Amino acid sequence: MHDWSSDLTRLLSIEGLIGLLTLSVLEIILGIDNIIFISIAVNKLPHSQQKRARVIGLTLALVVRSVLLLFVGWIAGLKEALFNIGPYGISGKSLILIGGGIFLVIKTWKEIMEKIYTDEDETDYTESTGAKTSFQAIILQIIIIDFIFSFDSILAAVGVSGIVLIMIGAVVISMILMIIFSGNVAEFINKNQGIKMVALVFLLAIGGILVAEGLIDAYNFSVEEADHVHLNKNYAYIALLFAMAIEGFNMKERSVKKRKDLELKD
Repeated sequence: MHDWSSDLTRLLSIEGLIGLLTLSVLEIILGIDNIIFISIAVNKLPHSQQKRARVIGLTLALVVRSVLLLFVGWIAGLKEALFNIGPYGISGKSLILIGGGIFLVIKTWKEIMEKIYTDEDETDYTESTGAKTSFQAIILQIIIIDFIFSFDSILAAVGVSGIVLIMIGAVVISMILMIIFSGNVAEFINKNQGIKMVALVFLLAIGGILVAEGLIDAYNFSVEEADHVHLNKNYAYIALLFAMAIEGFNMKERSVKKRKDLELKD
């Protein structure tokens, strides 16, 4: 049986509190792709339902991650090969990453094509056209993505702190903050179509990275541990910041030119 009193004692120490803060920040960073997906997905719903869908989506992420943290041993077991294809081992982790990555790529690609070929005011929900997708379908999509993204979150938590109470505390803190600010993120993305396209392409890249991670995991069974290949996702986040910065300058340029045009007309 897990010793919760020992976890609490370690949590209330200076080292434990620093670990809680560090892990909370890391969980927020790893949750960026989740927030972006939820923000874009719920935009298919009536405005009155969007906040509820975001809160339900992130609350489900909190519940899923907290429950999975209690089954760290089971998650570790997913790293073992279920079967082999030649020298390559296919683990539960590989199947989840590849399946989830393909789902995210297909879903995001459809969103990008819809944005390109559909009039801007028809891509999202309007009272005249009705909801593009039902509330239940959106929540189901969020649950699937939450489950997939949870593995990164949990593996990071285990790597930073092996104390279950600290890991759950960090997940709770990060999710509460994301619930509070997710509305602002969604509003910003949806108001700025250039930013929305950057966000969609970022999700497309994350989907590709998930598939690549699954394939790399299978490959690693064929070589010695010293020769294992690891994919660094930090480059995707750096690229996102770079693209956001470029679009930020573009938005500023458009704003200045629009103001100048108005001044000339006056």
